[in-house]
Amino acid sequence: MAKIYVEAYGCSASFADSEMISGLIQNGGHTLVGSSSESDLNIVVTCSVKDSTANKMMHRIKSLKTKPLIVAGCLPKAEQSVVEKFSEKASLLGPNSLGKTIQIINSTLKGRKQIALEDSDLSKVGLPKVRLNPTVGIVEIASGCLSECTFCQTKLSKGDLSSYRLGDIVRQIQTEIKEGCKEVWLTSTDNGCYGFDIGTDLPSLIDAVVEIPNNFMVRVGMMNPMYMPRIKDKLIKSFDNNKVFKFLHIPVQSGSDKVLHDMKRGHTSGTFRDIVKKARERFEQFTISTDIIVGFPTETEEDFQETIALLDETKPDVVNLSRFSARPGTDAAELKQLDAAEVKRRTKIIFEQISKLSMESNKKWIGWKGRVLFDENTDEGIKGRNFAYKPVAVADKVDIGDSHIVEITDASVKRLVGKIAS
Repeated sequence: MAKIYVEAYGCSASFADSEMISGLIQNGGHTLVGSSSESDLNIVVTCSVKDSTANKMMHRIKSLKTKPLIVAGCLPKAEQSVVEKFSEKASLLGPNSLGKTIQIINSTLKGRKQIALEDSDLSKVGLPKVRLNPTVGIVEIASGCLSECTFCQTKLSKGDLSSYRLGDIVRQIQTEIKEGCKEVWLTSTDNGCYGFDIGTDLPSLIDAVVEIPNNFMVRVGMMNPMYMPRIKDKLIKSFDNNKVFKFLHIPVQSGSDKVLHDMKRGHTSGTFRDIVKKARERFEQFTISTDIIVGFPTETEEDFQETIALLDETKPDVVNLSRFSARPGTDAAELKQLDAAEVKRRTKIIFEQISKLSMESNKKWIGWKGRVLFDENTDEGIKGRNFAYKPVAVADKVDIGDSHIVEITDASVKRLVGKIAS
């Protein structure tokens, strides 16, 4: 029986993978420990979306390799040779190879490197897990995607869309709630195309999940705009249910249709405008989150200005901003890159714009009073979410998993500030 330390980086699907790896470790007779200093073996679940994230991963791989090490997640699948350059002896576990977890652990503990990067037919629904947050159940609904984006390495790691069966997902969520979760995250590489390969879709899944009789909230995770025209009317209708956070994460990436074409995004800026308009027409208060990439190799000043105009027009509440980074193995990595100083200049302009938009959005909530579910411990204290998934901080003493009526008294760029009203 070994003591094993697991840490994870990246998206919610990556954290879900780490929870399942931890569950398999416990079921396999090993013990989980809270730090690498206590462990016999370390596992790092990696992400490979951005250069900055990948660089952080490499630093962690180097620091954790003093003990037997398994590098799991997207990075070894997308960039095996790079991982091996930093840790020649580390075993490798792909994001769709979790069924080999115990086999790889046992082999690595005996000093034998093992590589399991091929996709297995094992569904991630129903695997044992050890939750990172007792209040939040992260449920993967599919693996892979249908897109061919020129900048993205995720396709190299996770392959084509493989949706899990609706009934299996519902049973998994029933288990999460039975075990004390108050909030469920539906996550995958791209929720927008869920079910297209098995004759169903995301709205049908949401409608089935909210039929579970218990008291809980559902956060619908990231979906790319290119599939929205097929499901948008049904999707917006499925958000009518009070159990669904009024929140959509739709990464537009650019306001320029020319750049979107070069990215092979499969949607236009108009697709994004349309879904934002429909959500805000249907619901008075609705949180829109999006992603923007600044400095894609073919982005001109005119393209950049179109992105600024799109943000000013649609006023998303949250914008995740990234500078373009050329990820190995992607088509965009072969293009001539823009001048770094110019990309930095554009990034600064959009950063100031989105800070202003977020502040304007959050200030509108001052004076609001309603229920907040406290679902996260942070370095700054406990944080909750209201029905529109707005982050709410309070100075009052509350426990994670609690739900209280809160009055919003102030706002910052990142969060609302309130006080317990009951």
